[in-house]
Amino acid sequence: MPVITLLTDYGLKDSYVAEMKGAILRIAPDATLVDISHDVGNYSIDEGAFHIARSVPYFPEGTVHVGVVDPGVGSSRRGIIIKAGGAWLVGPDNGLLAPAGERLGVERVFEITKRDLLPEKISDVFDGRDTFGPTGALLSMGVSPDKMGVEIHEYINLESYSPVVSGNEVEATVIHVDGFGNLVTNVTHEVLERLGARDGAFLRATISGAEHELPYVRRFSAVSEGELLMLVAGGGYLEFAVNQGNAQKLLSIGKGEKVTIKKMASPSE
Repeated sequence: MPVITLLTDYGLKDSYVAEMKGAILRIAPDATLVDISHDVGNYSIDEGAFHIARSVPYFPEGTVHVGVVDPGVGSSRRGIIIKAGGAWLVGPDNGLLAPAGERLGVERVFEITKRDLLPEKISDVFDGRDTFGPTGALLSMGVSPDKMGVEIHEYINLESYSPVVSGNEVEATVIHVDGFGNLVTNVTHEVLERLGARDGAFLRATISGAEHELPYVRRFSAVSEGELLMLVAGGGYLEFAVNQGNAQKLLSIGKGEKVTIKKMASPSE
């Protein structure tokens, strides 16, 4: 039974998600549809990219991931298919799919240029229903991407997903604030390993011009209630968090904030 995941910024107030699902099920009636999220901030490509990249490793081989956060809908921006790590990614070529593709390992990329197998395009501004959803459905049924497009060799990446590493410092960006107020950065555990950070080490973080000497730990309970910490949580990215508290409120920062992180040998270095 094919699995198709969906991520959009449509919300659930209107019928957009239902229409998209209906278009998919007309082609692949036995598909299991899994909602990653439909509450991505309007036009927030980097937030949508974060949720897709975080989710894709946990789905079975052959899963089709359809993402639609598309401020350029109706323009000349391309629609693409990425084959990566045994999965498929479908959506606009605006960076939304790139982090997930890189995480899985990009194999091939196609631009969606052929509509012979797709339903009639009713609107130029609803590609989720008229193009991306049906394309994902066809891929889940085993249709070759060659039937829907042509292979290309470049696609748009997201600069916000590339932390700047210089010596023993990393310039990070807050890419997401979760429901607990944890500040998720674009720094992966692999980057921290290259930096030499280990459980129990202290890291110096410069946030809004203020320096903080923070423990890098594996669990919230490693510090006292109300204390600020840094850890790599379930998504594989470095987060600023407060044990039983809210880091966003404590630090008064949000998505897009730049943070400099430096390894320390001890809190007094």
